[in-house]
Order: sequence, then C-alpha cells, then structure tokens
Amino acid sequence: MEQKQNKGKKIVVLVIAFFMTIVVSGVVGATSILVVFHYNPDLVRNTVTNITKTEKEVTVNENGIADAVAKVYDSVVIVKNYQKNQLYATGTGFFYKKENNTYYLLTNYHVIQNGEKISVVLTSGEEEEVTVEGGDKYSDIAVLSFQTEKDIAVAELGDNTSTRVGDTVFAIGAPLDSSVYSWSVTRGILSGKDREVKVSTTNSNSSDWIMRVIQTDTAINSGNSGGPLCNSNGQVIGITNMKLASTGIEGMGFAIPIEEASSLADTIIRGEDISRPYLGISMLDARDSYYANYYHYEAGTAGVLIPEVVEGSPAAKAGLRPGDIIVGIGDTEIEDVASLRYELYKHKAGETVVIKYLRESKTQTTKVTLQSNN
Repeated sequence: MEQKQNKGKKIVVLVIAFFMTIVVSGVVGATSILVVFHYNPDLVRNTVTNITKTEKEVTVNENGIADAVAKVYDSVVIVKNYQKNQLYATGTGFFYKKENNTYYLLTNYHVIQNGEKISVVLTSGEEEEVTVEGGDKYSDIAVLSFQTEKDIAVAELGDNTSTRVGDTVFAIGAPLDSSVYSWSVTRGILSGKDREVKVSTTNSNSSDWIMRVIQTDTAINSGNSGGPLCNSNGQVIGITNMKLASTGIEGMGFAIPIEEASSLADTIIRGEDISRPYLGISMLDARDSYYANYYHYEAGTAGVLIPEVVEGSPAAKAGLRPGDIIVGIGDTEIEDVASLRYELYKHKAGETVVIKYLRESKTQTTKVTLQSNN
C-alpha cells in the first residue's frame, strides 16, 4: 500500500514536472527539470518562485523592439539637398512638432548646408519641398517646415535625464544609398553620456568646436545624419550626427541630446537669433610649429594664437594684440581653438571675463566685456 502511494506521488510529481517543462522551456533543459522535481519537491517551489522573479525583471526580450520602431517609424523622412538643380546629398530627419497645419522637422545643419532647394520624402513615398526655418552650424541643428492638411506622424520626445548607460537604443535613417536602404533600423546600447567631442564645422582637418553628445554603439553610417536615436519606448533621445564618427573607429556613434536640440529649434521657430559672444579676433592653434616659427614663440605651446584683432572690438578694447596667445578664460585652461570657443560660448554678451594670455613668453591677464556676434 505504501509503495502504491509513493508511486502515485511520483506520478503527480512527474505530471507537474512535465507541465513546468512546458512553461519554462528555453530556461533549462526538460530532462534536468524532471530529475529535480522527482527527487526534491521543495526545490520545485523555490525554482518556480525564482523563475517568476526573473521574468518580472526582464525589460527587453527576444520579441525585439518592433513596437517601439513602429511608434516612430512614420515620423522619419529622407532629407534631400539640391544644389544647381541636382541632388547633391541626402540625410535623415524627423517630425518633432506640429502647430495647426504646420509640421516642423529636425535634422543636422550639415545635411542642408548650402542647399538651394530642400525636400523630404515621407514613408508613403511622397516628396515634399520644405522651408528652412533656420539652423546653427555649431550645434549642428536645422529646422525645416511645411504645411499640409494630411495627418503625419510626429515623434514623441524622450528625456535623457532618466537614461542609463546600457539602455537599449535604436536609430532609423537612410544610410549610404537612400534609394536602397531608406528607413533602416539599427539597434545597440547607450554607451556613454555627456561626452565632449571635438569637431570641425568646416572641411578643414583641425577642430574648431566641442560638442556635448551621447555615445552609442548603434550602427550609424553616412546618410543617417539628422535621424532619431530612440529609447526602447520609441521616444527620441538624440539626433544622430555622422560628422562626429570617424571611419577608423568601430562601434562609436554619437548623437546630439534631444533636450538641447529641441530647445534651439524652438528658439529658431520663434524667430529669435542664436547669439553667441564675440571677441573680435582671428584664431589659430598655437601648437602648430609653423606658427611658432613665424611668430617666434616656443614650439608646442598650448593655446590660441591671435594673428589679427578687429579694430574697436572687445579684444582691442581689452588691449589684446596680434601675436598674443590666449591660454585661459577665468580658471579654465585653453588648449586650442575648439576649447576657446567652447568656454567662450558658455558666457553671454555683456558679461566680463578674465582672459589669460602670453606676450613675449610672459603671462598676463586682461578683462574683456563681451559683445553679441549679431
């Protein structure tokens, strides 16, 4: 009788084990579950509890991010830059705002720079000519607009303050050949926040600006510029910027934080100027050995060489001269043109700053009252 009862218990345990094998298939092997359940019924309860806890903690699973992609997909456009009546370049953009029948798009300034005509292609295949509301080369932001009675998807903007390194992110864009690879989706993680990356706003090899950006290992290629970088909820947290990625680097893409981009865009839409303080000097990187020989200072000196001072400018009024080398603003050391602009543009017109400079190898200081560049 006791043997029959035990046999009955074993059958019940095996039935439970078979049921749990179906529930947790893919977590552990079926055979191992049968063995564990047969020999240790108490462990079964503990195992079920642990499995439940694990399932609750999962935020990204093998179903992917298709729902998040679908949420933002139709707000993304191909941006076409026409010069001399021919297609010169393409990039990406997205609708970020709507007011009445006017839709506003965000993209990179370098995508539409020097364009004589700018148009966008919607996911429906329709091409619409757009108005360039304005842009800023240093922030690499441009705002486009057009009016229509049609209902077009507008992207939802996210919040970078709540993002964490390791979060899933994805990009949508038109890499390489936009006629073939439009609206490509690539996925990665948030690799870093608040990165300061030196960039060139011209075609020169030297940097003249520093941007604060988001870093990601999401695949970003030429043509993705201006497109959205989104979180796993399908909210835009950044604008991808190919100008910050080098062809010699693997897995390091960058994006402009959406808070900064949308704030500048709203300023442009309101018709307000994006003003920055003005010193009134031309600038060269002092480390260049050619300039050191020409202006007779020690080679390798860090700072910004002043070859020319505009008459009547704030710099002229402060006593700065050609040949001086700026090595500091306030308590911050200046290494090159990029760092000078970055520190200078933290201030506003009307503010007075202390500039440290070298003249004939001697360190001096002067106070400069900044003016607007407009």
